[in-house]
Amino acid sequence: MRKKSNGSPKVTIVMYHYVRDMARTRYPDLKALDSGAFLGQIRYFLKHYSVIRMEELLEAVTKKKKLPENALLLTFDDGYKDHVEFVFPVLNKFGIQGSFFVPVEAVSKHKVLDVNKIHFILASVSDKEKILADMRALLKRYKAKYKLKSEDEYLRLLVAEECRYDTKEVVFIKRMLQRELPEKFRTLVTDVLFRKYVTEDEASFARELYLNSDDIKRMRDGGMYIGSHGYNHYWLNTLTPKRQQEEIKKSLVFLQGLRCSQKPFAFCYPYGAYNDSLLKVLEKAGCAVAVTTRVSVADIATDNPLLLPRLDTNDFPKTETSSNKMTRKTVMV
Repeated sequence: MRKKSNGSPKVTIVMYHYVRDMARTRYPDLKALDSGAFLGQIRYFLKHYSVIRMEELLEAVTKKKKLPENALLLTFDDGYKDHVEFVFPVLNKFGIQGSFFVPVEAVSKHKVLDVNKIHFILASVSDKEKILADMRALLKRYKAKYKLKSEDEYLRLLVAEECRYDTKEVVFIKRMLQRELPEKFRTLVTDVLFRKYVTEDEASFARELYLNSDDIKRMRDGGMYIGSHGYNHYWLNTLTPKRQQEEIKKSLVFLQGLRCSQKPFAFCYPYGAYNDSLLKVLEKAGCAVAVTTRVSVADIATDNPLLLPRLDTNDFPKTETSSNKMTRKTVMV
């Protein structure tokens, strides 16, 4: 319910990724939010918050317009097919907006992002030691070609502690395949594991996993905000300023072609990664708001609008309606 306000500068920005019917998915071990729990959570938000549109946040930042009390913004990363199948109908039903940030190459070129390959590899193999054994074998095989460190040097990373949602073994696998290994080699390893444990038909898998242009247009016409999530979903803080500029420009060109982009626009950092040069590139391109993965409630009076924090769906109650009775159910994402 929208409440009258004297102008609170705070906004709770909620981050979502996968939202799907977990009873029917082929990947029950995927860390996803069940669609029933999503519906319950939206009911919870409508009861306790004032759900705002991205345009309201942009105007609060650029024109100093007031936000309602208990303002809350819904954001959805990575452009999954889940979002048009399970999220959009719920938001449309209640007349509220979600902000969807799409990585262009994934939705337009039918290429599965490395981060998603890793997710589905992990979801396909219950015994993570199998994955580690494959990685050790590949490390030995390609050590000279890619000038790799010794196996022991990499394995020392296993001392890493568990994070909010992952065991230390999973943290190790993700770290190796996302950042620690040289880019060309980690791509090779990820592709080998993806073909072995998930599928050899990447294009078909990508079409099933991600939104397509028609999906995006449908959501745009339904009042959803479609924002930039880069072109290749890189760790943008590892790129030169020139490549950062290319990433942002190519993403905006794609969105403009679908009549989704506008200035000022909103951006979502892949992996939450940024640096000073990227902030300058975004500002020059007309970006007014950008969201990170830093965990906090955003305060537009004190936070840099290009570095707004978010909370995860797991930071809030999930409720489901069954025979008109509400019960709480926590779901890991």
